[in-house]
Formats: sequence, C-alpha cells, structure tokens
Amino acid sequence: MSIVPPGPAAASSAFAERGVGPLLRGWREERRVSQLELALRAGSSARHISFVETGRSRPSEEMVLRLAEHLDVPVRERNALLLAAGYAPHYPETSLDDPSMEALREGLERLIQGYEPYPALVVDATYDVVAANRGIALLLDGVPERLLAPPLNAIRLALHPEGLAPRIRNLRAWRDHLLAQMDRQIALRRSPRLRALYEEVAAYPVPDRDASQDHEPLGPAPHLALPLRIEHKGRVLSFISTISTFNTPMDVTVSELAIETFLPADPATGKYLHSLRS
Repeated sequence: MSIVPPGPAAASSAFAERGVGPLLRGWREERRVSQLELALRAGSSARHISFVETGRSRPSEEMVLRLAEHLDVPVRERNALLLAAGYAPHYPETSLDDPSMEALREGLERLIQGYEPYPALVVDATYDVVAANRGIALLLDGVPERLLAPPLNAIRLALHPEGLAPRIRNLRAWRDHLLAQMDRQIALRRSPRLRALYEEVAAYPVPDRDASQDHEPLGPAPHLALPLRIEHKGRVLSFISTISTFNTPMDVTVSELAIETFLPADPATGKYLHSLRS
C-alpha cells in the first residue's frame, strides 16, 4: 500500500551528490519566495540562506527542517533534504499493513463507511486505492475485472476508455480537473511514478465535446463546484467531490494519504442513493 523508496544507502548517496543547497534553492524558487523572505520566516539571515544554497555553509538538522517547514516541502521530500545534508531521515515510512497502523486502518474504514450511501475512498500518493466503501462499489458495477485487479488506481479507472470514462457525462471537464490536480501534485511531490501515470492517462482518447453539453443543461442554479456527472443504470447521478488529508503528519505514508468523498450535487442523486439502502 505504501510507496517503497530506494534503500537508505543508495538514497543517501544520490541525494548527497546533489547537495542540500541546490535542493533548497529549487524549493524556494518553486514557492516564489526570496532569500530575504525565507530568512525572516525561519529566523535566519539572507546571507546565511545564500551560503546554504551555494554550499558555503552546511545547515544544521534543525535548520533544514525549519526551512522545509516554511517552504511547505512534503514530508517525503524533507527526508530527501536531510539525506542531502548528511543527516538521517527524520520521518519514518510505515507500511499500512504494519500492526502499528491498525488503529489508523480501522479509523479510515469507519470514516468512509460513515459516508454511505455516498461514495468515499482513500488513495495514496499515486492514487492507488487503499480503501473504498460500498458507494464506490456501486459506481464500479460493470467495469471489467482486469481494471479492478489490485492495485486499483482511481485516476486510471476514471479515465480509462473501458473504465468509468464512457459513463461520465462531462468527461472532458472532469478529465481536465483530474489532470490539473495531478499536475499540481507532480510539482509538489516530484514523483516519477505520478508523472508516468499522468502521461498514461493524458494519452487516453477523449470526446470532442461532453454529452452533458448537448443533453443536460445545468439549469438556472449555478454549481458551487465542478460536479461529476455519471450514468448508473439509466440515471445520471451528480456528485461534488471533497478531499481531506491528515494535519501535521509525522509519517511519510500517512502524509500521502487522501480521503475523497462524493456528495450529492442535487436532491435527485441523494434520494436515489438512499433508496438503494431501503
């Protein structure tokens, strides 16, 4: 369920060759923060930040973590910064199958079950599904078994031409939303696996226009967020998705989990889902 990084020795060597300075400078520039602004945030000086970035000064472990915090560097990448500076990783990466994660697993299961009959699922950093409730299973009815074989990937399933894509009435709009979301994640996490997934799904065929543009006008009431409009047994269900992550995670695996829930975007969808439970 978790992403397995390179062995500690190999990772340490790779990051050490690059050095922590260029990595920190890359994050600072990506966040569009000046050396002076970062120094003020971290309680340092622009001169010291400059020395760190050029390799003239080796930052302490505490300084590396402080700068990473103020640059909003993902937890996995904070470990990479520490390795590049010659320190041991600060954050563990625990498999979800580990006994110490039992309470977390049970909590996630209870959480998504509590959303039923509305769909909800938990995904990892590359959108592999960690857990899903019966609402998700409802939407997957009829999807070929080969696409449902582990590891089940939420993005691939949504956009694959043999997956949910033919049923999504606003596929072009929903595809654009998912690709933009992935693009932001790639910039944040710098993950080769996520980049490979992006290139795969971006190459899937897409219609010239959405079916909903021709047959399903949005009506007088504006949508508060982009809805997912999907066919199910002759009906068109409409959902608004929300994504939740853990606050101040101290483990790489936990930091990369996301809980996505799909709430009814109209009364008819909610009424239909509840009728399936009676």
